[in-house]
Amino acid sequence: MVLPVMSEWAIKKGIDILATADWTHPLWSRHLKEELEEDGEGLFKVKNSSSKFKSEKKDPLFILSTEISSIYSQGGKTRRIHNLIFAPSLGTVEKINKEFLRRSFNLASDGRPIIGLSAKDLLELVLTIDKEAILIPCHAWTPWFSLYGSMSGFDSIEECFGKYSKFIFGVETGLSSDPVMNWRIKELKNKAILSSSDSHSPAKMGREATVFELEKPTFKNIRRAILGPSLKPNWSKLPDRIDYTIEFYPEEGKYHYTGHRNCRVVQSPKETKEKGPICSVCKKGLTVGVMHRVEQLAKKEDAFVEEIDPNGVKWITDPSGNHPKYVNLVPLLEIVAESLGRPVSSVRTKEVYENICKNLGPELDILLNISIDEISIIAGEKLAEGVRKVRQRDIVIKPGFDGEYGVVKIWNSDGEQAEEPLTGKQLKSKDQLRLDF
Repeated sequence: MVLPVMSEWAIKKGIDILATADWTHPLWSRHLKEELEEDGEGLFKVKNSSSKFKSEKKDPLFILSTEISSIYSQGGKTRRIHNLIFAPSLGTVEKINKEFLRRSFNLASDGRPIIGLSAKDLLELVLTIDKEAILIPCHAWTPWFSLYGSMSGFDSIEECFGKYSKFIFGVETGLSSDPVMNWRIKELKNKAILSSSDSHSPAKMGREATVFELEKPTFKNIRRAILGPSLKPNWSKLPDRIDYTIEFYPEEGKYHYTGHRNCRVVQSPKETKEKGPICSVCKKGLTVGVMHRVEQLAKKEDAFVEEIDPNGVKWITDPSGNHPKYVNLVPLLEIVAESLGRPVSSVRTKEVYENICKNLGPELDILLNISIDEISIIAGEKLAEGVRKVRQRDIVIKPGFDGEYGVVKIWNSDGEQAEEPLTGKQLKSKDQLRLDF
């Protein structure tokens, strides 16, 4: 996960803009300064980058971001809140880091430093340094480290950020929730709902992403798109806006259901209401999952409409028009692995994946745009069937809980192995900007 490798994988994935992450860490901050050059206002690219993967677009850009862990006491309870900070310049990054060091925060201990500032005080500090910077509560529903977390969070944005709540223009869903769950929360009606991969390895980049329509790719335009829903009732007609988000299936996330991993106890929200939040095995409190936490705070029931596009992709739309649509996808590497009957980490799985991307184009275009017939010619009928099933949401998932990922099954039985991939032509991708935080 160094910048040139990230750039290479972004092309393979079909991601136009990546977040740098971790600019508070002194070694990574130095890496950013050595490897990046500005390419547009507030966005950067890797110096002398070249890719072996074919693409009609320019090399991917980077936006300066970092994740901060605030651990503090408020209201007689320990709070653990993770927030993303997006900075418009390296100068702003240096000023924030200098202020952190002045307060004796240990920035060298981790890429995501732990600080004693409250989320509110962190936001105040950032905006005092640069009012154009953006703070977004990330993986907003994770039990242990988030804004709404059941174990150490808050019940509202105002409770967390106080008088600075007006500067919270959106939240990031995290892997265990999807937009429709967030649409149920009244205070998020006019907030941007952002999605990002939270990737810790290049292969996981793009498993979630936010797709922007921008007049031009700059920090300012991205900021306008995020602020739009909070400032303009007709945000969807703005020249800079969020067009849609790409989502992990939330059931596959590590904290979707309530449970205890060690005791092998897992409960849906309905079961938790009936049985309570106490483990039947060890008699201790269960880790309350994201789905149950949403049920606790939601002021309205699920409301969504399913629409199928000409490529057979099933989209989820907000009937109220308050939020952009979204799509749930399974990463192509997982589809390849299941079609072959091999692990995701196997050499053969990776070889097939690489060949498909070289011949068909970026992964996200394969999952969303390229015809099933084209995929079948290049990758065989079994793989094409897997992509079709994912587009139609025709899959089975065993929900994750208490830090354990859910299990996706595209086919209910093992099935036959995929046909060997053939070679084929490069296909064009859609002219949109996909941003992965």
